[in-house]
Amino acid sequence: MELSKRALAVKPSLTLAITAKANKLKAEGKDLIAFTAGEPDFRTPDYIVEGAKEALRKGFTKYTPASGTPELKKAIAHKLFEDNGLEYQPSQIVVSNGAKQSLFNSLQVLVNPGDEVIVVEPYWLTYTELIVICGGVPVILHTREEEGFKLNPKKLESLISPKTKAVIINSPNNPTGVVYTKEEIEAIAAVLEKYEDVAIISDEIYEKLVYNGHKHYSIAAYSPSIKERTFVINGMSKAYAMTGWRIGYVACAQKFATAMGSLQSHQTSNPNSIAQYASVVGLTSGKEVMDEMVETFQNRRALMLDELKHAKSFHAFEGDGAFYVMLNISGFIGKEIYGKQINGAIDIAEVLLDRGGVVVIPCECFGTANYVRLSYALSEKDIVEGVRRIIKCLDGV
Repeated sequence: MELSKRALAVKPSLTLAITAKANKLKAEGKDLIAFTAGEPDFRTPDYIVEGAKEALRKGFTKYTPASGTPELKKAIAHKLFEDNGLEYQPSQIVVSNGAKQSLFNSLQVLVNPGDEVIVVEPYWLTYTELIVICGGVPVILHTREEEGFKLNPKKLESLISPKTKAVIINSPNNPTGVVYTKEEIEAIAAVLEKYEDVAIISDEIYEKLVYNGHKHYSIAAYSPSIKERTFVINGMSKAYAMTGWRIGYVACAQKFATAMGSLQSHQTSNPNSIAQYASVVGLTSGKEVMDEMVETFQNRRALMLDELKHAKSFHAFEGDGAFYVMLNISGFIGKEIYGKQINGAIDIAEVLLDRGGVVVIPCECFGTANYVRLSYALSEKDIVEGVRRIIKCLDGV
């Protein structure tokens, strides 16, 4: 019996081999520093944990409405209004098992076989896989470091065709850390306003993690017509250190929210009841705890970039959000180092693992073979030691 075409269309992760090798070496006792984390290294704040305990004490352990509790939807609607200037009714919000399911739900209610979805590269690897699972065709909008890894509105317009169903925008961006300014978002929106049948999926999961005076601006705030076609994706994972709690949400036009709620009711039913209760607590209090986490990330970012300035054979791209830095390793491609032919970032990642005792994410899975991604969701001590190992390894060639 064969696998379905849907299952066969999904590509295996390019990082699995690196991760498996790193785990094996670590189990054997090798000293490794991992820059791979895609989640905050902080514990979930105590006030949110206490909210979960209260939910348990109150017996809040039953099924909830499939698309989320009224209390959580109301808290999310309030957050969107206060933080983003966006007015949504609770019925226009669908709470899911993480922002990834929110993205999947959005694509499922939009995409038919053969529809095109524009994705800005470098991109989070899951975008293209979800599009393919839904029967769509990813259309890659290539950007360059010289352009700040930001999409050019004219280039965006050149890719829009009668088959275009949606555009995915991610700010702050994974893996680049790029944060679009209000003016840049408005220039993108001005192009998309001309195409009434093109939806906008705005992944804003790293919204709170912006530095150096930058502010997040949601494209849905541009105009009523853009808001009507925008799916605002967010969740509790990154800003609230709640990755394992699996609470994401999407805010959108009523017809899409209704369709997603129905779809989710048959796929997974409601998100975890206790996590929903705790998320209400997270959204309605504890701002000072979040501010402290952002400040810590900003300090780590500055430390990592300062240490990377000592490198001679590669350089860092300095994004202003999320918790990632990308290293440009293009100077090694086509060369042989330590007896290994370098054809892309995966080869550099293997060298750093074998020779440097450092684990990084090769960016082939994000659409570019010329970069590796470092996370600064780890201690300052490990950041300093890990960067020094990278420089020693690569500059010592």
